[in-house]
Amino acid sequence: MENVQQYIESGILEQYALGELSPAEQAEVEALAARHPAIGEELQSVQAALGVYAEAHAITPPTGMRERVLGNVLAQIGGAAAAATPNSALRADVDAVAQAKGTSAPAFTTPAAADTAVVRPLSSAPEAAQSRSTWAMAASVALILSLGANALLYSNWKSASSELVALQNDQARFATTTQVVEKQLGDLREENQILRSEEFRAITLAGTKDAPTARAKVMYNPATHKVYVDVKSLPPLPEGKQYQLWALDKGKPVDAGMLAANTAAGSDMQQMNDITNAQAFAMTVEPAGGSASPTMPIQAMGAVSI
Repeated sequence: MENVQQYIESGILEQYALGELSPAEQAEVEALAARHPAIGEELQSVQAALGVYAEAHAITPPTGMRERVLGNVLAQIGGAAAAATPNSALRADVDAVAQAKGTSAPAFTTPAAADTAVVRPLSSAPEAAQSRSTWAMAASVALILSLGANALLYSNWKSASSELVALQNDQARFATTTQVVEKQLGDLREENQILRSEEFRAITLAGTKDAPTARAKVMYNPATHKVYVDVKSLPPLPEGKQYQLWALDKGKPVDAGMLAANTAAGSDMQQMNDITNAQAFAMTVEPAGGSASPTMPIQAMGAVSI
């Protein structure tokens, strides 16, 4: 069965529990309940709920109803006995007249109905039966409406839950995007402040004959010793290699740090190691992780203006 949940929510299980299905439909429900545990469990739940509802709405006979019924029966019996007394007196009068005339009294037969107590049905019995039938029908209708309302509420709850999850996911993505944008804006502000600051000296690194297309800019603050590098273009690196920045102090190379992959690609301005003194900056290709001193030819180089 493709959609067990849809079958459960169709209301056919409630109709089965109320006995409103044909024998063929009942057999189909029983077969599906045996084949699908979810349908079987839901059917048991519906039947249990119907039993609890019927028990909760059972009609208790009014107080004193037993005494009234017995009183009516006894009144009926007493009336039949009283009706039999005139027949006995009439028989005695007939016998006396016949004796005075010297004739035999004619046969006198008392109606069988006079010897038999007639119990008439109580007028309240049909009303009680009708009342019970009305209450049973009302209970069935109330149960069906309740189950239908519950199914509608459950469907609305699932829809609202899915919408809430989707909204929470959207909010999480929005928050993540907002954080990324705020970081990028912060980086741009910082870069703009560095580029516009008069305390920083801009050193252009031009490509050498080993990398003629290499272009980069170093921002150096002699007072605070801060160093930033902004790549314009660098040749792609072979596997296991990384660009390393050097500060040249009196001709001696000083490690200024390794360039991250996104920095080498020109995506970000990167803060490097602090440099106390430098007359020039150069960039080389070194093994990943860096070297203590340059091992490869210089790719780009620029002098610090005085």
